[in-house]
Formats: sequence, structure tokens, C-alpha cells
Amino acid sequence: MPWWSWILLWGALVLAMLGILGWLSFRLFTKFGRALVAFGDLAEKASALEALVDEVADSFEPAVLADAAALRHAREQQRTDRERRRQERRDSRVRRGKLLVKADTAQFLHLIKRT
Repeated sequence: MPWWSWILLWGALVLAMLGILGWLSFRLFTKFGRALVAFGDLAEKASALEALVDEVADSFEPAVLADAAALRHAREQQRTDRERRRQERRDSRVRRGKLLVKADTAQFLHLIKRT
């Protein structure tokens, strides 16, 4: 190979390397810019959450300081509501199961007579 072909080969390799480095640096720069925008959004969300935490902290009342009878009543109310919802779900499942098992044959007889 002549000496000038080595210069062309190495020149092409150096240009390709510089092109790849330029492309990668551009990608890194755009990702960095997007990260800064996302960081700004995150800072806004954090400040909004801090404001909500301050609101909740002002209205927080520990259960230790509350009336025991009121807490007991609230807990019993939750239990009865939950039990009622469970019973309603159970009743609906039983009703649905009875419809599947005990179908009324009179409903189907009129269909057979039509044909």
C-alpha cells in the first residue's frame, strides 16, 4: 500500500471518531437539558407537597389526646359498616348462585313451544 493511503485511512478514522464524539456529546447535552427541566418540575412538586404537609400538620390531632369513647364508637361503626358490606356481597353471590343452579324451567318451555 502506498504511504498516502495510510494517511487517508487514518484521516477517515479520525473524522469518524470526531463525528461519533460530536454526536454523543450532543445527545449528552440534550439529556442534561431534559434532566434540568425534570428537576425543575420535581422542585415544583416538592414545594406543593411541602405546602400540603404544612396544612395537614396544622390539622393533625393525635388519637392519644382524643376522647376514648368517640374513638371506640368510630371503630365500631367502621366494623359494622364493613360487616354489612360483606354480608351484602355474600347475599348477592348466593342469589347469583341460586339463579345458576335452580333455573326456572317455565322460562324455557315457552321457547321450546315456539319452535
